[in-house]
Amino acid sequence: MSLELETLKAAVAGSAAAFRCVTEYQPMGGPGDKVFPPTYEGGRYATEARVDPATGERVDCVLLDSVQSQANRMELALLDALEERGSLALPLIRVAFADIPKPIRVTSLDAPHRAADAIFRDSRIEEDGEWRAFRESSKGRILDHADLRHATGLFGLCPTALVFGLWDSTGPRGGLGAKFQRALVSEIVGYGAVEGKKTSSRIDPLQIMLGAGPVYAAADGDWTLSEAEARKEKGKSVKIGKDGKPSEINHGNVTPSIADGGFTLTRAVQTTVLSLPTLRRLRFPLPDGAGTGQVAISQAARTTLAALGLAAATLAREEGADLRSRCQLFPTGPFVWELLDRPGETPTRFALTGAEAVDLLNRAIDEARQSGLPWEGTIDLTPSPDLVELVRRSQHLAAQADGED
Repeated sequence: MSLELETLKAAVAGSAAAFRCVTEYQPMGGPGDKVFPPTYEGGRYATEARVDPATGERVDCVLLDSVQSQANRMELALLDALEERGSLALPLIRVAFADIPKPIRVTSLDAPHRAADAIFRDSRIEEDGEWRAFRESSKGRILDHADLRHATGLFGLCPTALVFGLWDSTGPRGGLGAKFQRALVSEIVGYGAVEGKKTSSRIDPLQIMLGAGPVYAAADGDWTLSEAEARKEKGKSVKIGKDGKPSEINHGNVTPSIADGGFTLTRAVQTTVLSLPTLRRLRFPLPDGAGTGQVAISQAARTTLAALGLAAATLAREEGADLRSRCQLFPTGPFVWELLDRPGETPTRFALTGAEAVDLLNRAIDEARQSGLPWEGTIDLTPSPDLVELVRRSQHLAAQADGED
């Protein structure tokens, strides 16, 4: 059946435990095709043994997409719905770096720490005719007072922080800053994982040989074969790389090599869980008891957050599971949400498309705003001069490093 707003309200207000969506995938190339999971420190894959829910047996698994990565994908799906399609109206904090070699724009939907990110902390906003640091403004100070029993301001400023979690560790209170656990958790795991091999090589069509060098760093930032025209440091001509090999400027052959890499799987499973008890812990008081009643107000806020989580997860699923190069997955069945309501009973199953999820969210937002809850628009910040300069210098160093590599 379709998920209606009244059903969502009842689930949030009652004792239901969670909404979950479990989806099986196969590699886009079909069963047995190799996929490449993300690597972590030291180039290692996140492998572990798990109990296969289908067989109850212990099997080797590999993480294909982490909880953090899934959260990023879901927030970007919301950002696309907000900015590309205009189907949503969400609060958004935004800062743009324009006067730098590579312009950058960051929002609260793609900043690592959401509204509490240091990028926003080190930016400014015009308020009452003067420029103030964001955290010293009326909007920024909302974070200073947010906690589980006072989540109203954060709901209006950055509701995704209450769904995906937030820790204001970079703010004025440091580690004592506001902390909210994730209500929405998702990951993709490969079952029956068998590690394979990967190869690398390159044949240079110009057949440039090692002995044709060395190559030197030119004074204009390029490269040169002339030792006399090379950039000098302490009276010596500077070679590119350690020995000035042509390969340092991407010329010449790359010796074929073989190493561990990639996995074949029996299947991949994406598990997404929206915890309703996590949302029920949140309180949304309005000043002087304003609104339609404190209990009803909190219920309206929690329902909106639940709808926000469902929309984020559904929109991200519909965008596909093209996780990274050589790690594309395809679902083997439809996306189905289950409501875990009463213990011992079969979960109620719901179909939910992206368009339906957005409509559900928009209706929940309307009711929340009618109850008196805040719901900001876009808040544009200006990065501080020092932050702009820090980014400019970093981009300059990155460009130099790329040239030298």
